[in-house]
Amino acid sequence: MMKKLFFILYPFALLSLTIFSYFFIDSNLTYLKDFYSGFAYKHRYSATFFYLLILLIFFTLYILLLKLISKKKIDFKDLRYLIFITIALLLFSYPAMLSFDIFNYISTSKVLFFYYENPYIIMPIEFAGDPLLSFTHASNKIALYGPSWILISAIPYFTGFGNFIVTLFSFKLFVSMFYLGTVFLIWKISKNLVYVSFFAFNPLVIIETLLSGHNDIVMMFFSLFSFYLLMKKKIIIPAFIFFIFSIFIKYSVIFLFPIFIYIILKTIRKQPIDWKNIFYFSFLLMAGAFILSPIREEIYPWYAIWFLPFISIVFQKRTLVYISVALSFGLLLRYVPFMLFGTHFGVTPFLKISVTLTPVFFVLIYVFLRDKLWLKIFSR
Repeated sequence: MMKKLFFILYPFALLSLTIFSYFFIDSNLTYLKDFYSGFAYKHRYSATFFYLLILLIFFTLYILLLKLISKKKIDFKDLRYLIFITIALLLFSYPAMLSFDIFNYISTSKVLFFYYENPYIIMPIEFAGDPLLSFTHASNKIALYGPSWILISAIPYFTGFGNFIVTLFSFKLFVSMFYLGTVFLIWKISKNLVYVSFFAFNPLVIIETLLSGHNDIVMMFFSLFSFYLLMKKKIIIPAFIFFIFSIFIKYSVIFLFPIFIYIILKTIRKQPIDWKNIFYFSFLLMAGAFILSPIREEIYPWYAIWFLPFISIVFQKRTLVYISVALSFGLLLRYVPFMLFGTHFGVTPFLKISVTLTPVFFVLIYVFLRDKLWLKIFSR
C-alpha cells in the first residue's frame, strides 16, 4: 500500500516542482517571455508557502522511500525507474528558480568559445549588447570556476548549436549525467540500495543538481571516480589524473589531497586500506571545506554536495546521517527569507542562519535525549 502511494505521489511531486519553477522566470529573460507570469515576485507569500509545502512533501517522501528500501519493499529495478523519472521530469524545469549560476556557466563558455577571449581576464559584461547580459547576475566577474570546468563546458555549449534554450537544457542534461554517474559510483562502491538512495533522492541533491544544474556534482563525480579506481582497480596514474581534474573544476576538493596521497602510498606499498575510514575522513574534510566556505563569501546550499556522497557510503554513522538530512532541509530553507522579502539585506542574513541551524539543533536534541534514555534503560 505504502509503495503504491509513493509511486503515485513521487512523480506528482516532481512534476509540481517543475511547473512551480516556471513561476520564477526573470522578466528580463526574453527567451522565455511566453512563460513569464511574475507570480513569484508579485505574490511572494504564496510563492513561499508553495515552496515550503513542496519541501515538506519531498522530505516526507524521501524518508518514506528510505524506509521502504530498508524493508525490502523496493528493489533495484524500482530504484532505476525512480532515478530515471527524477531526471526526466526535472530536466525541463526552469534552472534559475533559486540560483542564476547556470547562466554564468553559459556566459563564461561564450566568452571562450564564441568570442575567443580568455574568461580569466575578460568579463562577459565587456561584450556590450550581448543578449545574455540582461539576465546574467555575475557578468561583471571573470570566470569563477577552474579550467577543468571551462574545458568540459564546451560539450553542452556546442551541443546547443548557438540556440540559447537548447544550450540551457544541454547544460542541465550534462549535469544530470554526472548526477547519474555519481549515483552509479556510490552503488559500485557500496552495493547497498539504502546508501545509494540516501544520496540520489536527497531533496537538496535533486533540487541543486537536477533543477538548478550546479556543477558541484561534476567535481564530486571525478573525485569519487578517482577513489573508485584506486579502490577497485588499483590504477594509480588514471586515478591521479581524474583527481587533479576534479580539483580544477571548483578547487574545494583540494581538501581531499592528503587522503588521496595516503591511498596512493598504501597502494604502492600493497598495504591494506580501511576504506570505511577513508570515506569517513573524506566526509569530515569536505564537511570542513563546507564550514569554512563563508570565509570566501557565504555558505550556499549546493555546497552540501561536497560531503553528501561520502556520508552516503558510511551510512552506519547514524548520528551524522541524521544531521546531514537536517542540514539538507535547513540549507534549502535558506532561500525562504529572500523569497519572502525580496532582499538580501535587513533581517534576511540573520534569518538565513537561523533557518539553517534550527533543524540541526532539533536533531542534536533528539540524539542527546535518545542516548540519555538508552543509558537509563541499560543502567537499571
